[in-house]
Amino acid sequence: MARLDINETIELPEGVKATKQGDVLSLKGEKGEISRGFPARAFAITVNDGAVTLAGKNMTKLQKNKLFTYKAHIKNMATGAKEGFTYKLKICSGHFPMSITIKDGKLEVKNFIGEKVPRVLSLKEGADVKIDGDVITVTSPDKERAGQVAADIEQLTKRSGFDKRVFQDGIYITEKAGKMM
Repeated sequence: MARLDINETIELPEGVKATKQGDVLSLKGEKGEISRGFPARAFAITVNDGAVTLAGKNMTKLQKNKLFTYKAHIKNMATGAKEGFTYKLKICSGHFPMSITIKDGKLEVKNFIGEKVPRVLSLKEGADVKIDGDVITVTSPDKERAGQVAADIEQLTKRSGFDKRVFQDGIYITEKAGKMM
């Protein structure tokens, strides 16, 4: 089996500062601060002026895969700290007029398919949720947090026993982190 020496450098965008304490890497930028643990025994993660370096010697294939996974996570953290991530969801209510409200960290959907009891979702900390007409916008510097909150909102109106071609009521993700659906 071939052993590899890998040295990868991630240049941080202007205005993003990186600090490392133990296994925890923190990036701070215009949109917020993101911290994440990177336990790496086979390679070293070092913070330089405006860059984060991942370096390892005699790495196996699994260790190399882990290094490149960490590299992708750090790139997402840098993008989130600089620009943030935005998910957009569309409220579709053809048969029954839904009303959606946010108060005290809970998203409440009333009159979904004529239901008498409202559906309630506790929103996770670290993501900002706004309702503007029939569009829900989820923003966060953490890509995983924004995506999970958007998925939780979409799952809130999932139902079975209805023909999807006829009853299209629900909340659906239309844009996610720069991609149109």
